[in-house]
Amino acid sequence: MKVTVENKKGLNKDLKIFIDKETINSYMDEKYEEIKGSVNLKGFRPGKVPKEILKRQFGKAVFGEVLDKVLKETSTKALEEKKIKPAGQPKLDLKTYGEDKDLEYVLSVTELPKVEIKSLENIKFDDYTVKIEENETDKRIKEIAKNQPNFKEVSADTIAKKGDLVSLDYKATIDGKDFKGSEGKNTQLTLGKDLFLKGFDDQLIGVKKDDEKIVEATLPENFPEKELVNKKAKFNCKIISVKQSEEVKIDDNFAKNLGAKDLNDLKILISKQINDEYKNSLDQLSKNQILKEIEKIKVDEVPENLVEEEVKILSQGMSEEEAKKNKKNFEEKAKIRIKTGLILNEFGEKNQIKVTEQEVQAEVQKQLRMMPGQEKMVMEFYQKNPSALASLRGTVYEEKILNLIKEKGKANKKEISKEEAEKILKESHKHDHDHSQGEEKKETKRKSPAKSEKEKKPATKKAKSKPVAKKTKKVSKK
Repeated sequence: MKVTVENKKGLNKDLKIFIDKETINSYMDEKYEEIKGSVNLKGFRPGKVPKEILKRQFGKAVFGEVLDKVLKETSTKALEEKKIKPAGQPKLDLKTYGEDKDLEYVLSVTELPKVEIKSLENIKFDDYTVKIEENETDKRIKEIAKNQPNFKEVSADTIAKKGDLVSLDYKATIDGKDFKGSEGKNTQLTLGKDLFLKGFDDQLIGVKKDDEKIVEATLPENFPEKELVNKKAKFNCKIISVKQSEEVKIDDNFAKNLGAKDLNDLKILISKQINDEYKNSLDQLSKNQILKEIEKIKVDEVPENLVEEEVKILSQGMSEEEAKKNKKNFEEKAKIRIKTGLILNEFGEKNQIKVTEQEVQAEVQKQLRMMPGQEKMVMEFYQKNPSALASLRGTVYEEKILNLIKEKGKANKKEISKEEAEKILKESHKHDHDHSQGEEKKETKRKSPAKSEKEKKPATKKAKSKPVAKKTKKVSKK
C-alpha cells in the first residue's frame, strides 16, 4: 500500500491510496478458498469446485465483498500511518478498481486540530470548603430529635389532647348496618394530624384509657366501596391507650439509635452531612471556572464540518428564518463548545482515562435514587435507548477528566462559612438565570431546550477515538 497526502488546505487533506493488483488478487484468492468448502455445485464434490468455476458463478459478489474489506482496512491503516484523527466521516472517491486491477482511491478527510493541554496542569480555580460552626450542628441535631417520635403511656385518668398518640379499636356502621372495612384493631392516631378521616381526630380530644366514644365521620371519595362514598358513618371506638410525647434527650443513646458511636461522633457526622449538602454545588462552581479557563486556550482552527453539525443542533426546532438570523451567534457558540470538547478529549486520551461498566451502572443507580417510585421506568428508558446510556457514559468520562484537572491544577483553597456558601451559590444561580434569559432573547425560543442539550450526537465518528459530545462540549467515552 502506498499513501501520499495531497491538497493540504488547513485541516482538510486528501489521502491518495494505491494498492497493487497482486494484493487485491491475494484477497480474492483468500475469499474463494473461504467459500469453496460451503459451495454445492452439481457435478462437483464439496470443496473441489475449481476457482475458475467459482469466478464465473460468484465473481462479482466476491469482488464486492473484497473491495469493501480492503477499503475499510486500508483507509484505517492510512489514517494511522499519517497520524490523522478525522473529524467526522471521511469521504471516499474510487479512481480505479476492478478484478485483476490496481486499486486507487482518494480519502478526503478533515483532521482534528492539534490542541495544547499542558497549561491545564497550571489552571487556576477556587476550591471551597465550608466551615460548619458547632451551633449549626447542634441546631440540626435538635431538629432531628424533634422529629423522632418518643411517646410514653400516661396514667389511666389522663385525658388526650392535640399531639397525643391514641390507640383504639373501632367498629363502624352506616344506618345501623355493618359494611366492608368497618372494623379496625389497635389503630394509632396522632391527634391533630387528621390522617384518618377528616374531623375524626378532633372528636377524640378529651378521651381517656378504656373510654368508649361514638365518632361520626364522612367516608372519603377514595373509599374502596364506591356506593358508600360520602356516606356518614358512626364509629364505636374503644380507647386502648393514650400516650404523650416527651422531649427526646440528646445523649449518647440517642446518637447510637441514629447509627453513631456516641454524641460526639454524631456531631462529626452531622457536620460532614451539612458540608456535603454544599460540596456538590460548590464543586460544580469550581468545574465551571475550569471550563471558562479552557475556553481561553487558543485553537488555531476548528473543523468546519463539526461547526455545521453543532449549529444544526443549536437551531433545532427553529424556523428557517430564525435559524438564519441566529446563525452567526450559533457559530461562535459552536466553536467554543467544540474547542472545549477537543481539549477535554485530548487530556482524557493523554492521561488514559477510561470509564468502566461498573461506573456507568453506578451512575444509572444514582439516577434511579433521584427518581423514587419511577425506578422501573428509568431503567427501561436506559435499556431501550443506547444513545442515552452513551450520553451517561460521556457524563462520567467528562467528570473524571475534570476531577483529574482539579488534582493537577492550581487550587485557590477557600474556607467559607455556611452563610457565605449560600450567598455564593445564590449569586451563581442568579448569574446563570440572567445569562440563560439573555441567551433566550438572543436566540429566540427553542423547542425542548433541555432535550436538545442532552441528546446531541458525537462530533467525531472514528472508532477507537473518544468522540466529543456536546454540553460544554461533553466528551463521551465508549
